[in-house]
Amino acid sequence: MELHYEIVPDYKMEVCRNLCNELMTYQKAKATISPELFDTMNFETRLFPSVHKAMHNYIVVVKDKNKLVGYVYANISPKKVYRNDFATFFDMNSVQRKAVGCLSQFYIKDEYRQYGIGSKLFNMSMNWLTSFDEVDDYFIFVSNGNDGALSFYKRKGFAISHEILDGFITVLHSKKVSENEHLTNF
Repeated sequence: MELHYEIVPDYKMEVCRNLCNELMTYQKAKATISPELFDTMNFETRLFPSVHKAMHNYIVVVKDKNKLVGYVYANISPKKVYRNDFATFFDMNSVQRKAVGCLSQFYIKDEYRQYGIGSKLFNMSMNWLTSFDEVDDYFIFVSNGNDGALSFYKRKGFAISHEILDGFITVLHSKKVSENEHLTNF
């Protein structure tokens, strides 16, 4: 394996199209609650609009030689974008600042799991997210049935906050900690 991590600027997000679509297929296959909701979720309806609504974006792709094997997408967004026709993702009054950090999409092809790629992408994303002084709250939204992801994020220090859409999504939350704590948590 020759793994390479590449930060992708917003205008080149198209490189994630197939991986994003694979993520939606993967989530649908895992889902036990309303898997049909994933039928309309794809690059155009998930990644593309999220990048355009965010204040700051962070996309990292992982390549094995030239083959794309995974990606992560994190963003800093106005908290109001998490209240829409689909759902209200958290109690708006519980977040004091105007913006939140979100580890929004995370996918690694099956054959590349268990090599530490997930931890590396998570650490890169959290280091980026926590670099913004105007954000104190970080969220991850895990689709139902994806118990491996849920366990992974809990091991990394996120706590389950609540479920939305009758259990379709589990919301995980973390608050900003001091710089010294940050260095030990990630």
